[in-house]
Amino acid sequence: MVEIPDGEIELRDDRIKQKWTVMIESFLLSKFAVTQDLYLEVTGKAPSTFQGTKHPVETITWKEAVVFCNSLSIKLNLEPCYCFNDDDAEINFDQTANGFRLPTEAEWEYACKAGASGIRYGELDAIAWYKGNSAQQTHPVGTKEPNAWGLYDMLGNVWEWCTDLYDTDVYGSYRIFRGGGWCDEERSVMATTRRRSHPFSFKIDDLGFRIAKSKPRGQ
Repeated sequence: MVEIPDGEIELRDDRIKQKWTVMIESFLLSKFAVTQDLYLEVTGKAPSTFQGTKHPVETITWKEAVVFCNSLSIKLNLEPCYCFNDDDAEINFDQTANGFRLPTEAEWEYACKAGASGIRYGELDAIAWYKGNSAQQTHPVGTKEPNAWGLYDMLGNVWEWCTDLYDTDVYGSYRIFRGGGWCDEERSVMATTRRRSHPFSFKIDDLGFRIAKSKPRGQ
C-alpha cells in the first residue's frame, strides 16, 4: 500500500453545478486494484467475466466489495470498517477502524491526481486501458505507467467503487464509482468523472475496486 499525504481536493458535480472542498488526512491506498487471485484467496469466489489472476476483479457489487474489505480485515486480525443490519437497510461505516475499506470519493480523486492539476495525471494511452487501446477487455494490473505517487490504473481498466453515497434525496442508497474502464471513450476516463449505481444489485464487467486503510491517529 502507498501512503497518501495530507492535503485537500475540490470536488465538483456537473449535474447540480456545485463545487466543494474536502480536507484529506493521510491514509493508505493499495498500489493496484484488487486482483482476481487476491479476491479468490479471501472469498473463495471467482466472479469476473475476463479471466486472469493478475487482472482486476470485476463484475462486483458495492456490497461484495465491502464484504471483501471486512473479510480481509478479519483474516488479518483488524477491525472491520462496515457493519450491516439484517436487511441491509442501514450500513454503518467506521473510518476510524483499523481494517480495510474502500476509499472515500474525495480520497480517490485526490490520490488519482497525485498533485496534478489537470483532468489526468499523464497522457491517456500511457496510463490507462480504455476503449481506444484495450481490445475490449481488462488487462493485468500495473502494466501502464503509474501516477506521481506510485498508484497504477487509477484511470481505465476498471471503474472503482468508493465508500460514499451519491445523493440520497434523489438516488437513495446509490454509491459512487470513479476512474473509467476498458470500454469507455476518452472523454469519460478522467479523474473528475463521477458515476453511481445501486450497491446491492449493480455489477458489470468494467467495475472493480481497490482498498484503502486509515492510519492510526497521531501517525
